[in-house]
Amino acid sequence: MNRKAGTALIVSAALLLAGCAGGADPSGAGSTAGGADVSELRLGFFPNFTHAPALVALEKNFLQEELGDGVKITPVVFNAGPAAIEALFGNAVDMSFIGPNPAITGYAQSDGAALRVVAGAASGGAALVVRDGIDTVKDLKGTTLATPQLGNTQDVALRYFLKENGFETTTEGGGDVKITPQDNAATLAALQTGDIDGAWVPEPWTTRLQVEGGAHVLVNEADLWDDGKFVVTHLISATTFLKEHPGTVEAVIRAEERAIEFIQENPEEAKQIVNDSIEKLTGKAIASDILDAAWENVTFTLDPLTSSLFTSAKHAEDVGLLKPVDLRGIYDLDILNRVLADAGKPGIELP
Repeated sequence: MNRKAGTALIVSAALLLAGCAGGADPSGAGSTAGGADVSELRLGFFPNFTHAPALVALEKNFLQEELGDGVKITPVVFNAGPAAIEALFGNAVDMSFIGPNPAITGYAQSDGAALRVVAGAASGGAALVVRDGIDTVKDLKGTTLATPQLGNTQDVALRYFLKENGFETTTEGGGDVKITPQDNAATLAALQTGDIDGAWVPEPWTTRLQVEGGAHVLVNEADLWDDGKFVVTHLISATTFLKEHPGTVEAVIRAEERAIEFIQENPEEAKQIVNDSIEKLTGKAIASDILDAAWENVTFTLDPLTSSLFTSAKHAEDVGLLKPVDLRGIYDLDILNRVLADAGKPGIELP
């Protein structure tokens, strides 16, 4: 893991999002009215709209209602997936929304002991966006492309795509196509100045690079997957936390289910909630035209899209970023399937 990827910021609920925290149970014992079995939940997420289910669940008070008033919610905001995994390893977070490849890495590094994927969150919304003059895959030879971080989900996708198309790359930035992992904001600036030729990035950066950087989509990642579906964000739990506090995990998943239903039924209000939350967390909102366009490229779902995770792991192995790992134990979907059954929805079966 890249320990320079970012530092977790533990933010008080009152400062972060109005109405998303409750008082702690001084005894620290007993279940609450909401079914939770802890006095405090430390929940991780990113200030990104692909983490909209978390933002909406907090802002609409769904999470507090499901946990019960006696549970304190401590939001933990991360800049990157490896930082979230470090926090989980260090017992600084109980559950977190996160991308697939950091979860795979954390599972592999802990020999399958540290975490479990317990629900999905979002699908889609990633693409290879390039400058004018690059119109075919062959035109990529000799270019410099960016990704958000070495070994992250989009970095793996780009390296595998290039390998499949006959290009060599190295983690040091050499080869037929140079790959430069960097912060997404730096990527936009580098594209505008001509220092890079394009980037494989998630939304809303895919849209921002087009609108603000004058770029165009060369490869929509959805076109590379069956039915256009692939996991971009899912929900993980520390294994020990899941074992000791299943009631709390269930409360979080039920809150997420309510948030996703709200997003689907009230898209305009949901977009406003998410954008306001991002502005509170980062100091800058997403321009409304960019948010509107990017929103159409992402699907929010409780389905963790398990087959795409296994495929992503195989891709990471193929490009030398992951040693072979048996991922059959990474999922624990019993609670999710119970929630889905209660809602009259089909359960999730592992491939």
